[in-house]
Amino acid sequence: MSFTFYTHPMSRGRIVRWMLEETGLPYDTVLLEYGTTMKAPEYRAINPMGKVPAIRHGDTVITEVAAICLYLADLAPEKKLAPPVGTPERGSYYRWISFMAPLEQLITAKMTGALPKPENAGFGTEQDVLDTLEAALKDRTHLAGETFTAADLLVSAFVGWYLQFQLLAPRPAFLAFAEAHSQRPARLRADDIDNALLAKP
Repeated sequence: MSFTFYTHPMSRGRIVRWMLEETGLPYDTVLLEYGTTMKAPEYRAINPMGKVPAIRHGDTVITEVAAICLYLADLAPEKKLAPPVGTPERGSYYRWISFMAPLEQLITAKMTGALPKPENAGFGTEQDVLDTLEAALKDRTHLAGETFTAADLLVSAFVGWYLQFQLLAPRPAFLAFAEAHSQRPARLRADDIDNALLAKP
């Protein structure tokens, strides 16, 4: 059964397209525009938040980038994008995918100038978040075992995005990890598709 992928080429949907290309699963793309079709009743029936990305797989709707990537990885076991259940690698896989939540909370707080006191911040302190991430990435290419998984995809995509827009300090470990996965064939295919969509009038 194919997927319907709801996205905009200037959104986190780029990460999901990369994941879809990694899986090789068939999908159709529905492009939505900010402030119009993204907020229309037809799409709010898919995602009441009125934001992208989202995917529909039969009667199942999945929103949120991490959830979508986890779902897709399990549907393409032959691609080995998720470590086996019950292994230490599977624990690391869940851990670092989920770690993108406190990282994003930190970045958003800094962007809005609303960095809370550490005792009031779910992510703790900026130094703790960045030092923990740096320690995880330093001198490593993979976060969950010895092969590429959805954890590597998500973390390298988010870190690369934040580095590109100078929202994350260019620590060597961050730069190296993002670069290590930037030339994967599926990543390049996904970027070509989204860049072509952006170029359309």
